[in-house]
Amino acid sequence: MQIANRLKDIRDDLGIPVVFKASFDKANRQDLASYRGPGLEDGLKLLQHVKATTGLPLLTDVHETYQVASVAKVVDIVQIPAYLCRQTDLLVAAAQTGKLVNIKKGQMTSADTMVRALLLHLQSASRHTPCRYRGTMFGYGDLIADPRNIPRLRRHGGLVVQDVTH
Repeated sequence: MQIANRLKDIRDDLGIPVVFKASFDKANRQDLASYRGPGLEDGLKLLQHVKATTGLPLLTDVHETYQVASVAKVVDIVQIPAYLCRQTDLLVAAAQTGKLVNIKKGQMTSADTMVRALLLHLQSASRHTPCRYRGTMFGYGDLIADPRNIPRLRRHGGLVVQDVTH
């Protein structure tokens, strides 16, 4: 709650839009001993508390189709993780919620392939969705932000958000 309250203060002080993002499950952990989060049920309760207390819009990831309906009841934005950006059933399930869906471009995915994923979402939801661009793999473990990808990703007619945080 400390971070959510601080974000609320920033929003109120500066008059800028702020979205609170948290994960109920970090399903991409490679060490089974690593903490993954509170889980779907408890995580959604925590997110509901953040929303009720701060009024901030919420965003969280979904990793499997069975999570989508429950998550959509709580959050304002459903996010598709980068490594799941080509999972048809997950994209369609998220699109059918009627919520804004933020699809992260997979680092290994070309702009052309990502546009096809965005168009698949558009066919399922009849509305554009933002594409979050974090860069493209450059060798092993390195990302580069190739600015030529921005206009390529915009071909689907929607918003492209450049994420420079990692």
